[in-house]
Amino acid sequence: MRNMNDDHTHVQDFFTARAADWDSRFPDDGPAYAAAVADLGLREGDRVLDAGCGTGRALPPLRAAVGPSGVVVGADLTPAMLQAAVRAGRHRDGRLMLADVAALPLRSGCLDAVFAAGLIAHLPRPVDNLRELARGVRPGGTLALFHPIGRAALAARQGRRISPDDLRAETNLRPLLARSGWRMTSYTDEDARFLALAVRAD
Repeated sequence: MRNMNDDHTHVQDFFTARAADWDSRFPDDGPAYAAAVADLGLREGDRVLDAGCGTGRALPPLRAAVGPSGVVVGADLTPAMLQAAVRAGRHRDGRLMLADVAALPLRSGCLDAVFAAGLIAHLPRPVDNLRELARGVRPGGTLALFHPIGRAALAARQGRRISPDDLRAETNLRPLLARSGWRMTSYTDEDARFLALAVRAD
């Protein structure tokens, strides 16, 4: 049995080392984030969580989607990432919270939607972790699992092949979401983006 603290330390170490230049490494991702947020179908006044928000690149389009009456929260496990978000001024678009998505300090059903960019590859216990995200969302609320590059393009960039046990493969992700309280409604895996949308089951 893996120690949760070991998982946390590994994730924090990975992102702490990359926080300072994270945005400069991926300067052209803004439009892809905005398009994914648009597909989430948020309405004025909605309450949305950016789970594993990193440097907060999704916060400006999320704020634009929910308007001034909406609530935007960005949660991340790595202090250095949240500090980079503040330096970029993105704390003005949402409340930043140092928190583990495996144990959200939010009451059940308080959210309308969750946006999660690049998160699923870093979840130590995917079923439990996605179930915790579902707990925070009202029935009928939505989830977007996003990456600004598709699986094949990402594997090529990293010099590896896609493995059959990749959680983001549709054949793996659909049942994983179903076991976690979600129903997948759409799946896109193109070179320019990965986006799986799901609805919180009743």
